[in-house]
Amino acid sequence: MLVAFSVAPSGTGRADGSVHDAVAAAVRVIRDSGLPHRTTSMFTEIEGEWDEVFAVVKAATDAVAPYGSRVSLVLKADIRPGYHGELDAKIERLEQAISDADRDVDGGVESIRPDAGA
Repeated sequence: MLVAFSVAPSGTGRADGSVHDAVAAAVRVIRDSGLPHRTTSMFTEIEGEWDEVFAVVKAATDAVAPYGSRVSLVLKADIRPGYHGELDAKIERLEQAISDADRDVDGGVESIRPDAGA
């Protein structure tokens, strides 16, 4: 399973509204988990079995809690039994589809595109 999530405190009392210290605490938990993961500017993706992924999400949420009076958790899950390595494989398939579409357009093969007929 893949889970994309964002966890952040609110009610931090910081004038600038920054939550980077709290997010760093959460990311440290995720990195220490040993599960495949990727952190971007808005979310962290993590891959593994249901129980292990949600244990890490809970631990990351717990790590953020001391930084504010409440915690916000946004989570999206892709539950696809029997698939592993999807953290990278989904991106590879996407890039291949883009490359194939570009090749079709460059090769003179008409394809359905949002700007077709415009």
